[in-house]
Amino acid sequence: MGNREKLLDGALQCLLEKGYAATTARDIAKAAGVSLAAINYHFRTTEGLLNEALQRALEQWGDEMERALSAAGGVADPAERFEAVWTNVIASVTANRQLWTTQFELVTQLGRRPEPSPQWAEPQAQAQAGLAALFHGIDAGQEPELARVIGGFYHALLTGVVVQNLTTPQQAMSGRDLAFALREIHQRLSP
Repeated sequence: MGNREKLLDGALQCLLEKGYAATTARDIAKAAGVSLAAINYHFRTTEGLLNEALQRALEQWGDEMERALSAAGGVADPAERFEAVWTNVIASVTANRQLWTTQFELVTQLGRRPEPSPQWAEPQAQAQAGLAALFHGIDAGQEPELARVIGGFYHALLTGVVVQNLTTPQQAMSGRDLAFALREIHQRLSP
């Protein structure tokens, strides 16, 4: 494994153990077993390294999410499949608590900046397109606006579910709760 990979692994380890704001370049170099100068050589900044490590971790979680969704894909009834998918998603969120805590910490850091961070626009668009594809098979290349809106809905729902599970897991929505709520909302929106 080269220094670049060691740094990414070390950065992820530090992110999960210490959080985004508390992780220093020295922490990463020590965890990676490489020199401090290697960070600048490979990533230019500690922030660049941390962001890439977090993006990589989220991609891995996305792969795990795809497996969770696929596991529920055999359920024929759409409402039952929705419930099964969210039950699997919630289990994955619970299993990856440190990753989500770190991601929300990053969101607050980004929110404090005077200008929006363009480097996160593309990963967010990819997440939305991926969610639209995973939940409903919507191809963002063929139906970009539908993928943006449906994926954005699931992204917003996922964010809320994650917040509930991080802050008050005993009161968090279950897959069954989400399916029930969606049916009730649909009834109230129908003419």
